[in-house]
Amino acid sequence: MVLVLFLGGLAVLILAGVPVSFALLGSALLMMWWLDVLDPQILADAMYNGADSYPLMAIPFFILAGELMVAGGLTTRIVSLMTSMLGHIRGGLGYAAIVASVIMASLSGSAVADTAAIGSVLLPMMRNAGYDVPRSAGLIGTGGIIAPIIPPSIAFIVFGITANVSILDLFFAGIAPGLMMGITLMAIWAVLVRSDVTKVYPWAGWKAIRESLFSGFWALLMPLIIIGGLKAAIFTPTEASATAVAYALFVGAVVYRELTVEKFLKACREAAFTSASVMFLVATASASAWLVTTSQVPLVLAGFLEPIIGSPRILVLVIVILVLIVGCVMDFTPNVLILTPVLMPVVRMAGIDPVYFGVVFILANCVGLLTPPVGVVLNVICGIGKIPMGVGAKGALPFILGMAFLLALFIAIPDLILVPFRWIVRL
Repeated sequence: MVLVLFLGGLAVLILAGVPVSFALLGSALLMMWWLDVLDPQILADAMYNGADSYPLMAIPFFILAGELMVAGGLTTRIVSLMTSMLGHIRGGLGYAAIVASVIMASLSGSAVADTAAIGSVLLPMMRNAGYDVPRSAGLIGTGGIIAPIIPPSIAFIVFGITANVSILDLFFAGIAPGLMMGITLMAIWAVLVRSDVTKVYPWAGWKAIRESLFSGFWALLMPLIIIGGLKAAIFTPTEASATAVAYALFVGAVVYRELTVEKFLKACREAAFTSASVMFLVATASASAWLVTTSQVPLVLAGFLEPIIGSPRILVLVIVILVLIVGCVMDFTPNVLILTPVLMPVVRMAGIDPVYFGVVFILANCVGLLTPPVGVVLNVICGIGKIPMGVGAKGALPFILGMAFLLALFIAIPDLILVPFRWIVRL
Protein backbone atom coordinates (compact mmCIF):
# COMPACT_ATOMS: atom_id res chain seq x y z
CA MET A 1 0.00 0.00 0.00
CA VAL A 2 2.88 2.36 0.78
CA LEU A 3 4.29 1.91 -2.71
CA VAL A 4 0.87 2.64 -4.24
CA LEU A 5 0.56 5.79 -2.13
CA PHE A 6 4.07 6.91 -3.09
CA LEU A 7 3.72 6.32 -6.83
CA GLY A 8 0.10 7.49 -6.95
CA GLY A 9 0.81 10.68 -5.03
CA LEU A 10 3.89 11.36 -7.14
CA ALA A 11 1.97 10.85 -10.39
CA VAL A 12 -0.94 13.07 -9.34
CA LEU A 13 1.33 15.91 -8.22
CA ILE A 14 3.51 15.78 -11.35
CA LEU A 15 0.44 15.70 -13.63
CA ALA A 16 -0.88 18.70 -11.69
CA GLY A 17 2.25 20.60 -12.71
CA VAL A 18 4.08 20.48 -9.38
CA PRO A 19 7.90 20.47 -9.80
CA VAL A 20 9.40 17.01 -9.28
CA SER A 21 11.31 18.01 -6.12
CA PHE A 22 8.14 19.25 -4.38
CA ALA A 23 6.17 16.29 -5.74
CA LEU A 24 8.68 13.98 -4.04
CA LEU A 25 8.31 15.99 -0.85
CA GLY A 26 4.53 15.70 -1.02
CA SER A 27 4.77 11.94 -1.61
CA ALA A 28 7.09 11.62 1.38
CA LEU A 29 4.58 13.47 3.59
CA LEU A 30 1.80 11.21 2.33
CA MET A 31 3.81 8.10 3.23
CA MET A 32 4.64 9.52 6.66
CA TRP A 33 0.96 10.18 7.28
CA TRP A 34 0.07 6.60 6.28
CA LEU A 35 2.82 5.17 8.50
CA ASP A 36 1.70 7.43 11.38
CA VAL A 37 5.14 9.06 11.71
CA LEU A 38 4.18 12.51 10.45
CA ASP A 39 6.94 14.56 12.05
CA PRO A 40 8.61 17.52 10.26
CA GLN A 41 11.84 16.89 12.19
CA ILE A 42 12.14 13.36 10.80
CA LEU A 43 11.59 14.67 7.26
CA ALA A 44 14.13 17.47 7.71
CA ASP A 45 16.72 15.03 9.11
CA ALA A 46 16.19 12.61 6.22
CA MET A 47 16.61 15.41 3.68
CA TYR A 48 19.69 16.79 5.42
CA ASN A 49 21.34 13.39 5.74
CA GLY A 50 20.63 12.65 2.09
CA ALA A 51 22.39 15.79 0.88
CA ASP A 52 25.14 15.80 3.53
CA SER A 53 27.64 13.74 1.53
CA TYR A 54 31.23 14.56 0.65
CA PRO A 55 31.12 12.75 -2.73
CA LEU A 56 28.06 14.81 -3.69
CA MET A 57 30.27 17.90 -3.67
CA ALA A 58 31.59 16.67 -7.01
CA ILE A 59 28.27 17.53 -8.68
CA PRO A 60 28.40 21.36 -8.35
CA PHE A 61 32.11 21.34 -9.19
CA PHE A 62 31.64 19.33 -12.39
CA ILE A 63 28.64 21.49 -13.35
CA LEU A 64 30.76 24.62 -12.87
CA ALA A 65 33.64 23.07 -14.82
CA GLY A 66 31.28 22.44 -17.74
CA GLU A 67 30.04 26.04 -17.70
CA LEU A 68 33.61 27.34 -17.59
CA MET A 69 34.62 25.14 -20.54
CA VAL A 70 31.91 26.67 -22.70
CA ALA A 71 32.63 30.21 -21.53
CA GLY A 72 36.40 29.77 -21.84
CA GLY A 73 36.39 28.47 -25.41
CA LEU A 74 37.39 24.85 -24.75
CA THR A 75 34.24 23.47 -26.36
CA THR A 76 34.57 25.62 -29.49
CA ARG A 77 38.14 24.47 -30.06
CA ILE A 78 37.23 20.80 -29.75
CA VAL A 79 34.45 21.17 -32.33
CA SER A 80 36.74 23.19 -34.65
CA LEU A 81 39.40 20.50 -34.45
CA MET A 82 36.94 17.75 -35.35
CA THR A 83 35.44 19.67 -38.27
CA SER A 84 38.88 20.47 -39.70
CA MET A 85 39.83 16.78 -39.52
CA LEU A 86 36.55 15.24 -40.74
CA GLY A 87 34.64 17.93 -42.62
CA HIS A 88 36.02 16.92 -46.02
CA ILE A 89 34.49 13.41 -46.06
CA ARG A 90 30.88 12.46 -46.85
CA GLY A 91 28.83 12.99 -43.72
CA GLY A 92 31.93 14.43 -42.09
CA LEU A 93 30.10 16.94 -39.87
CA GLY A 94 28.11 14.06 -38.37
CA TYR A 95 31.28 12.13 -37.58
CA ALA A 96 32.75 15.33 -36.13
CA ALA A 97 29.68 15.67 -33.89
CA ILE A 98 30.10 12.10 -32.60
CA VAL A 99 33.82 12.41 -31.84
CA ALA A 100 33.26 15.82 -30.24
CA SER A 101 30.48 14.30 -28.10
CA VAL A 102 32.82 11.57 -26.85
CA ILE A 103 35.53 14.11 -26.01
CA MET A 104 33.09 16.51 -24.37
CA ALA A 105 31.62 13.62 -22.36
CA SER A 106 35.04 13.15 -20.77
CA LEU A 107 35.07 16.82 -19.76
CA SER A 108 31.67 17.73 -18.30
CA GLY A 109 29.56 14.62 -17.56
CA SER A 110 26.33 16.45 -18.41
CA ALA A 111 24.19 15.35 -21.37
CA VAL A 112 22.24 18.60 -21.59
CA ALA A 113 25.35 20.81 -21.43
CA ASP A 114 27.21 18.79 -24.07
CA THR A 115 24.22 18.70 -26.41
CA ALA A 116 23.70 22.46 -26.13
CA ALA A 117 27.39 23.24 -26.61
CA ILE A 118 27.91 20.99 -29.64
CA GLY A 119 24.49 21.56 -31.18
CA SER A 120 24.76 25.35 -31.10
CA VAL A 121 27.96 25.17 -33.17
CA LEU A 122 27.45 22.17 -35.46
CA LEU A 123 23.71 22.08 -36.16
CA PRO A 124 23.66 25.43 -38.05
CA MET A 125 26.69 24.23 -40.06
CA MET A 126 24.91 20.96 -40.90
CA ARG A 127 21.76 22.84 -41.94
CA ASN A 128 23.76 25.12 -44.25
CA ALA A 129 25.58 22.11 -45.73
CA GLY A 130 22.29 20.47 -46.73
CA TYR A 131 22.10 17.77 -44.06
CA ASP A 132 18.71 16.48 -42.97
CA VAL A 133 18.08 18.72 -39.96
CA PRO A 134 15.88 16.38 -37.82
CA ARG A 135 18.30 13.51 -38.39
CA SER A 136 21.29 15.74 -37.57
CA ALA A 137 19.53 16.96 -34.43
CA GLY A 138 18.82 13.36 -33.46
CA LEU A 139 22.47 12.44 -33.96
CA ILE A 140 23.76 15.33 -31.82
CA GLY A 141 21.17 14.64 -29.11
CA THR A 142 22.05 10.95 -28.99
CA GLY A 143 25.73 11.86 -28.92
CA GLY A 144 24.93 14.02 -25.90
CA ILE A 145 23.70 11.06 -23.85
CA ILE A 146 27.22 9.58 -23.96
CA ALA A 147 28.11 12.14 -21.27
CA PRO A 148 26.45 10.27 -18.35
CA ILE A 149 28.36 7.09 -19.28
CA ILE A 150 31.95 8.25 -19.84
CA PRO A 151 33.71 9.62 -16.75
CA PRO A 152 33.48 12.08 -15.12
CA SER A 153 29.77 11.29 -15.00
CA ILE A 154 27.42 13.19 -12.72
CA ALA A 155 24.90 10.36 -13.13
CA PHE A 156 27.39 7.79 -11.79
CA ILE A 157 28.06 10.02 -8.78
CA VAL A 158 24.34 10.16 -7.96
CA PHE A 159 23.84 6.44 -8.55
CA GLY A 160 26.98 5.45 -6.65
CA ILE A 161 25.97 7.39 -3.56
CA THR A 162 22.35 6.23 -3.67
CA ALA A 163 23.25 2.58 -4.33
CA ASN A 164 26.38 2.50 -2.14
CA VAL A 165 28.56 1.47 -5.09
CA SER A 166 32.12 2.69 -5.72
CA ILE A 167 31.98 5.81 -7.89
CA LEU A 168 35.52 5.15 -9.11
CA ASP A 169 34.56 1.64 -10.27
CA LEU A 170 31.54 3.07 -12.07
CA PHE A 171 33.78 5.63 -13.78
CA PHE A 172 36.16 2.95 -15.05
CA ALA A 173 33.29 0.63 -16.08
CA GLY A 174 31.73 3.40 -18.18
CA ILE A 175 34.72 4.00 -20.47
CA ALA A 176 34.27 1.01 -22.83
CA PRO A 177 30.44 1.27 -23.10
CA GLY A 178 30.75 5.00 -23.82
CA LEU A 179 33.18 4.32 -26.66
CA MET A 180 30.86 1.57 -27.95
CA MET A 181 28.03 4.11 -28.02
CA GLY A 182 30.15 6.38 -30.20
CA ILE A 183 31.07 3.52 -32.55
CA THR A 184 27.40 2.49 -32.81
CA LEU A 185 26.39 6.04 -33.74
CA MET A 186 29.10 6.16 -36.40
CA ALA A 187 27.89 2.90 -37.94
CA ILE A 188 24.26 4.11 -38.05
CA TRP A 189 25.29 7.51 -39.43
CA ALA A 190 27.41 5.88 -42.15
CA VAL A 191 24.37 3.91 -43.35
CA LEU A 192 22.00 6.89 -43.21
CA VAL A 193 24.19 9.36 -45.17
CA ARG A 194 25.19 7.01 -48.00
CA SER A 195 22.72 8.49 -50.47
CA ASP A 196 22.55 12.04 -49.09
CA VAL A 197 23.69 14.93 -51.26
CA THR A 198 25.41 17.33 -48.89
CA LYS A 199 28.09 19.95 -49.07
CA VAL A 200 31.55 18.56 -48.47
CA TYR A 201 34.04 21.01 -47.02
CA PRO A 202 37.42 21.23 -48.76
CA TRP A 203 40.34 19.41 -47.19
CA ALA A 204 41.74 21.80 -44.61
CA GLY A 205 45.31 20.64 -45.08
CA TRP A 206 47.84 19.44 -42.58
CA LYS A 207 48.85 22.96 -41.60
CA ALA A 208 45.28 23.89 -40.60
CA ILE A 209 44.87 20.60 -38.72
CA ARG A 210 48.15 21.18 -36.86
CA GLU A 211 46.98 24.67 -35.91
CA SER A 212 43.60 23.33 -34.73
CA LEU A 213 45.34 20.55 -32.80
CA PHE A 214 47.72 23.01 -31.19
CA SER A 215 44.83 25.33 -30.33
CA GLY A 216 42.76 22.46 -28.88
CA PHE A 217 45.68 20.79 -27.09
CA TRP A 218 44.83 22.25 -23.69
CA ALA A 219 41.20 21.18 -24.00
CA LEU A 220 42.19 17.64 -25.04
CA LEU A 221 44.63 17.40 -22.14
CA MET A 222 41.92 17.79 -19.51
CA PRO A 223 40.35 14.28 -19.73
CA LEU A 224 43.83 12.76 -19.56
CA ILE A 225 44.53 14.69 -16.37
CA ILE A 226 41.20 13.77 -14.76
CA ILE A 227 41.06 10.08 -15.72
CA GLY A 228 44.80 9.62 -15.26
CA GLY A 229 44.67 11.22 -11.83
CA LEU A 230 41.79 8.98 -10.79
CA LYS A 231 43.56 5.86 -12.07
CA ALA A 232 46.79 6.78 -10.31
CA ALA A 233 44.84 7.51 -7.09
CA ILE A 234 46.21 11.05 -7.05
CA PHE A 235 42.77 12.37 -6.21
CA THR A 236 39.24 11.18 -5.45
CA PRO A 237 36.27 11.90 -7.75
CA THR A 238 35.39 14.92 -5.59
CA GLU A 239 38.94 16.24 -5.75
CA ALA A 240 38.93 15.54 -9.50
CA SER A 241 35.89 17.81 -9.87
CA ALA A 242 37.68 20.66 -8.09
CA THR A 243 40.74 20.03 -10.29
CA ALA A 244 38.52 20.25 -13.37
CA VAL A 245 37.24 23.66 -12.25
CA ALA A 246 40.75 24.96 -11.60
CA TYR A 247 42.00 23.66 -14.95
CA ALA A 248 39.06 25.07 -16.94
CA LEU A 249 39.50 28.41 -15.17
CA PHE A 250 43.23 28.51 -15.92
CA VAL A 251 42.92 27.49 -19.59
CA GLY A 252 39.94 29.79 -20.28
CA ALA A 253 41.40 32.84 -18.54
CA VAL A 254 45.16 32.49 -19.02
CA VAL A 255 45.76 30.29 -22.08
CA TYR A 256 42.81 31.12 -24.38
CA ARG A 257 42.01 34.45 -22.68
CA GLU A 258 38.33 34.18 -23.53
CA LEU A 259 37.04 33.84 -19.97
CA THR A 260 36.27 37.40 -18.94
CA VAL A 261 35.03 38.43 -15.50
CA GLU A 262 31.53 38.84 -16.92
CA LYS A 263 31.57 35.33 -18.46
CA PHE A 264 33.01 33.88 -15.24
CA LEU A 265 30.25 35.39 -13.11
CA LYS A 266 27.59 34.21 -15.57
CA ALA A 267 29.06 30.68 -15.50
CA CYS A 268 29.04 30.71 -11.69
CA ARG A 269 25.44 31.90 -11.64
CA GLU A 270 24.26 29.23 -14.07
CA ALA A 271 26.17 26.52 -12.19
CA ALA A 272 24.71 27.71 -8.88
CA PHE A 273 21.13 27.54 -10.19
CA THR A 274 21.63 24.08 -11.68
CA SER A 275 23.46 22.75 -8.61
CA ALA A 276 20.79 24.07 -6.24
CA SER A 277 18.00 22.36 -8.17
CA VAL A 278 19.93 19.08 -8.35
CA MET A 279 20.89 19.08 -4.68
CA PHE A 280 17.35 19.91 -3.52
CA LEU A 281 16.13 17.07 -5.71
CA VAL A 282 18.69 14.76 -4.10
CA ALA A 283 17.52 15.83 -0.63
CA THR A 284 13.81 15.26 -1.29
CA ALA A 285 14.44 11.98 -3.12
CA SER A 286 16.61 10.79 -0.24
CA ALA A 287 13.77 11.41 2.20
CA SER A 288 11.36 9.47 -0.03
CA ALA A 289 13.90 6.67 -0.52
CA TRP A 290 14.41 6.38 3.25
CA LEU A 291 10.68 6.03 3.79
CA VAL A 292 10.36 3.49 0.96
CA THR A 293 13.17 1.42 2.43
CA THR A 294 11.82 1.71 5.99
CA SER A 295 8.46 0.46 4.74
CA GLN A 296 10.21 -2.66 3.35
CA VAL A 297 9.00 -1.92 -0.17
CA PRO A 298 12.12 -3.58 -1.70
CA LEU A 299 11.19 -6.85 0.04
CA VAL A 300 7.66 -6.63 -1.35
CA LEU A 301 9.10 -5.97 -4.81
CA ALA A 302 11.45 -8.93 -4.39
CA GLY A 303 8.43 -11.08 -3.67
CA PHE A 304 6.82 -10.02 -6.95
CA LEU A 305 10.03 -10.65 -8.87
CA GLU A 306 10.91 -13.89 -7.07
CA PRO A 307 10.13 -16.11 -10.12
CA ILE A 308 12.86 -14.37 -12.17
CA ILE A 309 15.43 -13.54 -9.47
CA GLY A 310 17.18 -16.80 -10.35
CA SER A 311 17.58 -15.59 -13.96
CA PRO A 312 19.74 -12.45 -13.76
CA ARG A 313 19.56 -11.61 -17.47
CA ILE A 314 15.76 -11.77 -17.52
CA LEU A 315 15.62 -9.67 -14.34
CA VAL A 316 17.88 -6.99 -15.85
CA LEU A 317 15.78 -7.04 -19.04
CA VAL A 318 12.57 -6.52 -17.05
CA ILE A 319 14.17 -3.65 -15.11
CA VAL A 320 15.46 -2.02 -18.30
CA ILE A 321 12.02 -2.20 -19.92
CA LEU A 322 10.54 -0.63 -16.77
CA VAL A 323 13.14 2.15 -16.83
CA LEU A 324 12.54 2.84 -20.53
CA ILE A 325 8.80 3.16 -19.92
CA VAL A 326 9.16 5.37 -16.84
CA GLY A 327 11.82 7.43 -18.64
CA CYS A 328 9.20 8.62 -21.12
CA VAL A 329 7.33 10.49 -18.38
CA MET A 330 10.01 11.10 -15.73
CA ASP A 331 13.20 13.14 -15.94
CA PHE A 332 16.61 11.49 -15.65
CA THR A 333 17.77 12.46 -12.15
CA PRO A 334 14.48 11.80 -10.32
CA ASN A 335 14.26 8.47 -12.11
CA VAL A 336 17.67 7.43 -10.82
CA LEU A 337 17.02 8.71 -7.30
CA ILE A 338 13.59 7.08 -7.00
CA LEU A 339 14.26 3.69 -8.61
CA THR A 340 17.78 2.98 -7.32
CA PRO A 341 16.93 2.35 -3.62
CA VAL A 342 13.93 0.23 -4.66
CA LEU A 343 15.77 -1.92 -7.20
CA MET A 344 19.24 -2.37 -5.68
CA PRO A 345 18.22 -4.82 -2.91
CA VAL A 346 16.58 -7.01 -5.58
CA VAL A 347 19.67 -6.73 -7.81
CA ARG A 348 21.93 -7.82 -4.96
CA MET A 349 19.62 -10.72 -4.09
CA ALA A 350 19.95 -11.92 -7.69
CA GLY A 351 23.75 -11.82 -7.44
CA ILE A 352 24.11 -9.23 -10.23
CA ASP A 353 27.36 -7.24 -10.22
CA PRO A 354 26.30 -3.78 -8.94
CA VAL A 355 28.86 -1.98 -11.13
CA TYR A 356 27.61 -3.75 -14.26
CA PHE A 357 24.01 -3.03 -13.27
CA GLY A 358 24.86 0.63 -12.65
CA VAL A 359 26.17 1.08 -16.20
CA VAL A 360 23.16 -0.66 -17.79
CA PHE A 361 20.71 1.17 -15.52
CA ILE A 362 22.17 4.60 -16.27
CA LEU A 363 22.29 3.88 -20.00
CA ALA A 364 18.61 2.88 -19.94
CA ASN A 365 17.82 6.13 -18.14
CA CYS A 366 19.86 8.04 -20.74
CA VAL A 367 17.54 6.82 -23.49
CA GLY A 368 14.70 8.54 -21.63
CA LEU A 369 16.44 11.86 -22.27
CA LEU A 370 15.54 11.43 -25.96
CA THR A 371 11.99 10.10 -25.70
CA PRO A 372 8.93 12.40 -25.65
CA PRO A 373 7.02 13.87 -23.95
CA VAL A 374 9.72 14.77 -21.36
CA GLY A 375 12.98 14.09 -23.26
CA VAL A 376 15.10 16.95 -21.87
CA VAL A 377 17.96 16.48 -24.33
CA LEU A 378 15.51 16.13 -27.22
CA ASN A 379 13.86 19.39 -26.12
CA VAL A 380 17.22 21.16 -26.04
CA ILE A 381 18.37 20.06 -29.49
CA CYS A 382 14.93 20.71 -31.04
CA GLY A 383 15.04 24.21 -29.57
CA ILE A 384 18.46 24.82 -31.09
CA GLY A 385 17.34 23.44 -34.46
CA LYS A 386 13.97 25.25 -34.31
CA ILE A 387 12.08 22.06 -35.15
CA PRO A 388 8.96 20.53 -33.50
CA MET A 389 9.63 17.88 -30.88
CA GLY A 390 7.75 15.23 -32.85
CA VAL A 391 9.90 15.87 -35.92
CA GLY A 392 13.06 15.76 -33.80
CA ALA A 393 11.95 12.47 -32.22
CA LYS A 394 11.44 10.97 -35.68
CA GLY A 395 14.96 12.06 -36.67
CA ALA A 396 16.40 10.57 -33.49
CA LEU A 397 14.57 7.25 -33.86
CA PRO A 398 17.33 5.32 -35.72
CA PHE A 399 19.86 6.35 -33.10
CA ILE A 400 17.52 5.51 -30.21
CA LEU A 401 17.02 2.06 -31.74
CA GLY A 402 20.81 1.75 -31.95
CA MET A 403 21.13 2.51 -28.23
CA ALA A 404 18.36 -0.03 -27.50
CA PHE A 405 20.28 -2.63 -29.52
CA LEU A 406 23.43 -1.84 -27.53
CA LEU A 407 21.47 -2.22 -24.29
CA ALA A 408 20.25 -5.63 -25.46
CA LEU A 409 23.84 -6.65 -26.18
CA PHE A 410 24.96 -5.56 -22.71
CA ILE A 411 22.13 -7.57 -21.14
CA ALA A 412 22.89 -10.67 -23.22
CA ILE A 413 26.69 -10.40 -22.83
CA PRO A 414 27.59 -8.70 -19.50
CA ASP A 415 31.29 -9.30 -20.23
CA LEU A 416 31.14 -6.52 -22.82
CA ILE A 417 31.15 -4.24 -19.78
CA LEU A 418 32.88 -6.35 -17.14
CA VAL A 419 35.94 -7.55 -19.10
CA PRO A 420 37.13 -4.05 -20.17
CA PHE A 421 36.36 -2.78 -16.66
CA ARG A 422 38.51 -5.46 -15.01
CA TRP A 423 41.29 -4.86 -17.55
CA ILE A 424 41.30 -1.11 -16.84
CA VAL A 425 41.34 -1.70 -13.08
CA ARG A 426 44.33 -4.05 -13.42
CA LEU A 427 46.34 -1.57 -15.48
